[in-house]
Amino acid sequence: MKIRDRFARSLRATWYLVAGLRTALPALLGVCLLPLALLLAFGVPGLPWVAGRIRVLTNIERRRAAKVLGHPIREPSTPLHTDPYRQYFALMRSSSVWRDIAWMVVHGFLGLFVPVISVELWIGIPWDLGLPFWWWTLKPGTLGAGAQIYTWPQAIAYPLGMAVFLTVLQLWLQPLLARFQGWYAARLLGPTRRTELAARVESLTETRAQALEAHGAELRRIERDLHDGTQAQLVSAALRLGLADQTFDADPGGARKLMLDARGGIEDALAELRDVIRGIHPPILSDRGLAGAVRSLAAGRPMPVSVEIPDPERRCPAAVEAAAYFVIAEALTNVSKHSGAAHAWVSLRHDGPYLTIRVQDDGRGGADPTAGSGLAGIRRRVAALDGVTRIGARTDGTGTNVEVELPCGL
Repeated sequence: MKIRDRFARSLRATWYLVAGLRTALPALLGVCLLPLALLLAFGVPGLPWVAGRIRVLTNIERRRAAKVLGHPIREPSTPLHTDPYRQYFALMRSSSVWRDIAWMVVHGFLGLFVPVISVELWIGIPWDLGLPFWWWTLKPGTLGAGAQIYTWPQAIAYPLGMAVFLTVLQLWLQPLLARFQGWYAARLLGPTRRTELAARVESLTETRAQALEAHGAELRRIERDLHDGTQAQLVSAALRLGLADQTFDADPGGARKLMLDARGGIEDALAELRDVIRGIHPPILSDRGLAGAVRSLAAGRPMPVSVEIPDPERRCPAAVEAAAYFVIAEALTNVSKHSGAAHAWVSLRHDGPYLTIRVQDDGRGGADPTAGSGLAGIRRRVAALDGVTRIGARTDGTGTNVEVELPCGL
């Protein structure tokens, strides 16, 4: 790394440490006032308010430390109860609350002390470099540049050597101090291994419930489609054939008409049966792959749909491709029916082990994920595969953005 780059990195680290004063000072003040706050909160539902204010401060530090660490610090879960007294005792037993308080104690002192030392070391460099210009105004033996100065050679050599030493020290020390501050923030503010496992178990439990719900809803849909569609068409065709058989000798023309009607009903039943099969696993996925299936979906929309698939030859498991197909189909159906959009965009890309799907439109926006079954169905189907759904539905006329991440197993 070049000296200029090291110098810039050291300056950024110093600014990071100095900027930490905006959390260190409130943390130190909070440590001083915390006993009083806990005393006032004891026995009354005031502790949730105190814990909430602490969490606001620690969230600021989490976002700040993520810039140095290179990865986000996930916020630990906070127990929530409707009963204020149960909430109080749950917070008192919560390790995340006490870890937030421990960070306030550590950062309140270190976050104040370290930036002062950091800035003082920077100030020491110009101080030492300027010493030869004014040391002679003081009496001999003046302490400067880490040594007592009596002569001109000492006044030139000692400050220059000390300035070089401090500069080299700063290039190494400042990034180290910044990483140290980010390290103890991650250790104290991040979730513990135990809480991560508990959160994972809770997430898997919820995902399993959503998977069972999605599976049950899919079975009910298939049963409804077969009962109300295919079965009704076949029963009607059977009745027409029975009537045709009874009237064939007396009225051949009428019997022929009934047989033709029965054939039309059977053809309709076959079409509906193909739709049901397509709803279970679209044959187009097997024939043309996900890329071809998505382009076919886009071509059948009333508005133009731009499709971006930079890596079509990379295949995912069949369940993932089926989920991706249905997500795009449902999202485009919502765009066609409700958004009033003039254009839509569909993009697929592989981000490591994940398949990321994005469906955007330029419609009126304002889609409510809690209303109706379309977006809720997308969430359930994605959650069943341990995926993530993000829906951005603004009301300012900038459209709706549906983004889905599915684990691709690659």
